[in-house]
Amino acid sequence: MISGNIHSIETCGTVDGPGLRYVVFTQGCLLRCQFCHNADTWKIGAGKEMSVDQLIKDIKTYIPFMRASGGGVTVSGGEPLLQLDFLLEMFKSCKKNGIHTTIDTSGGCFCTDPNFLSKLDQVLEYTDLVLLDLKHFDEKKHIKLTGKSNVQIKSFAKYLESKNISVWIRHVLVPGITDSKEDLINLGGFIDTLSNVEKVEILPYHQLGVYKWEALGLKYPLKDIQPPSEESVNYAYQLLTQRNELQPC
Repeated sequence: MISGNIHSIETCGTVDGPGLRYVVFTQGCLLRCQFCHNADTWKIGAGKEMSVDQLIKDIKTYIPFMRASGGGVTVSGGEPLLQLDFLLEMFKSCKKNGIHTTIDTSGGCFCTDPNFLSKLDQVLEYTDLVLLDLKHFDEKKHIKLTGKSNVQIKSFAKYLESKNISVWIRHVLVPGITDSKEDLINLGGFIDTLSNVEKVEILPYHQLGVYKWEALGLKYPLKDIQPPSEESVNYAYQLLTQRNELQPC
């Protein structure tokens, strides 16, 4: 019986893919994003161990709501690609029950190891949509913001295109950090090279995760930064999508 390390579950999510969604937040992540509102998901191997059968039994009770709204199941995190065996069995079971499947990922653990790619390819066969979080286009700024390079993340984006997997790009807009005109234009140019992007979403920075950092004994690095204005969000969206005819966020 395949099981995963699960942080939490949201049964009627509305912001993690189309329609009403059953969202499974996996435990474990390689990135250390300064704006992360789920810092308690970082530790690998922690969380509650739950089997696919357990989850599917609960998910089935929400199928009428999913079908009525065009929703489904989203596996988020943390980083779901760290648990490919679990993800594969989860999505296989979803498809047996006619459920739309979505992965919410940063792509931060993507690599070209044959074993990883083999498992990833199997998962993608049962994946309808990927929500890909692109934190920053500039590599040095990405390292400062997340602790990791974005080279493999860009490679992952191109890999998804090669597999013709539908993608929604998500970008967290942090004033003074991820909102410069040059960086947004460069990120928009990269997005323009991807033929499989259906939608771009600007996620305004917020401080809702500060209490989690404090509870974990961590110093929140962006405590003096305020959320962006609606005007800034709209401007960023225009810069990211000015070359494309994509759905608005």
